Amino acid sequence: MGRLFGTDGIRGRANEYPMTREMAVKIGRAAATVLGPEGGRAQIVIGRDTRSSGRLLEEGLVAGICTLRGNPLLAGILPTPGVAFLTREMKADAGIVISASHNPHQDNGIKIFNRSGLKLSREAELKIEHLVLDKNIAVSPEESTWSGKTYQVEDASFQYVDFLKHVPGHETIQGLSLVIDCANGATFQVAPLIFTELGAKVKTLFANPDGKNINDNCGSEYPQCLAREVVRAKADIGFAFDGDGDRVIAIDERGNVVRGDQILAVCAWAMKADGRLANNTVVSTVMSNIGLKLTLKRLGIVHVTTDVGDRYVLEEMVNRGACLGGEDSGHIIFLDHQTTGDGILTALRLANTMKRSAKPLSELATIMKIFPQCLINVEVKAKPPLEMVPEIATAVERAKTVLSDRGRVLVRYSGTQPMCRIMVEGPTREETESLCRQIAEVVREKLS
Repeated sequence: MGRLFGTDGIRGRANEYPMTREMAVKIGRAAATVLGPEGGRAQIVIGRDTRSSGRLLEEGLVAGICTLRGNPLLAGILPTPGVAFLTREMKADAGIVISASHNPHQDNGIKIFNRSGLKLSREAELKIEHLVLDKNIAVSPEESTWSGKTYQVEDASFQYVDFLKHVPGHETIQGLSLVIDCANGATFQVAPLIFTELGAKVKTLFANPDGKNINDNCGSEYPQCLAREVVRAKADIGFAFDGDGDRVIAIDERGNVVRGDQILAVCAWAMKADGRLANNTVVSTVMSNIGLKLTLKRLGIVHVTTDVGDRYVLEEMVNRGACLGGEDSGHIIFLDHQTTGDGILTALRLANTMKRSAKPLSELATIMKIFPQCLINVEVKAKPPLEMVPEIATAVERAKTVLSDRGRVLVRYSGTQPMCRIMVEGPTREETESLCRQIAEVVREKLS
């Protein structure tokens, strides 16, 4: 991509480059320049999650936008898909989310939507990056005239909740017993509200953010506490969101984790049965479990895979005319209603499918057989091309030879963290874990 944007916007340690107030000013100015109307005032929606560093970055973005006569529209704490929705609804020129998603509170990030609520094209990102880095946009005291005006979007959360309430089919979740884990993040207000207003019986966990507890042993990355509570409360289903609310992981009534691939399979089955699966196609990434591919083939559904990252999933969905796609992380896109992953919308769709089919989630999830998968993340100091490190290349090829057509191996760098991700799928858990550990040890030795 470039020196600033990763696979999901700009991300880093809060108060360290590039997540500083000074950089936020430059990014705000560059976004207003690239995405605003020529010769006019850029109208840019800004939302954030609950991290303590969010306000400082928000102040920087506001300053940068205003110095170019733009008008920031502040939505406050709002899930990422809520910002995408508001950007479209308010006919703004762009939307900016201040969040590092599922990362710990020490990190933060800036991701930008265009006027259609879609993540920026590579071309637009590179234009912004060029203005920020190569032209070194700075704000002198003489320039800081604050010619733009900041507006508070007082009803931002209620607009988003109202949008979700009117997505067809959700009236059927009446009476379901739910436990939701809000990860002390951006869904902590809107998620309990929407499920309650639609008639579900709701118990809420981790909805008391203090600026530092976002994703702290809770949310979609840590669903263990939610699983215990679903069983204890004898609930029908549980949902764990991530820090910015664009992902969800489900828990069935027995306390079993139901991940994104299984959610995709269940939703694809239901949408095909209802005649709502556009072009009979589902899009996922190369990280999806091989069980998803086999399930969709059995259901007679076209399965298309992309590189890792929701931007690539979305691009292929648009190219194929598909309305359903996503990642095993729980980032699911329903393009018939949203332009980005929406954890709450996904939860509503899954709950609706349960209610209409009169089947518990544990039964619905059996539609897909999960092949044993092992994923190990290794922190790295550098990211040389993996094929250029002979020892790593040899370890990967050895594992592929052992598995042959009984599984697969995928080794890649994280686009948002200094990590190398090693994923192995195989016929048994023992063999899968052994091969994954062998590769991880070589990566750790050469890159850590």
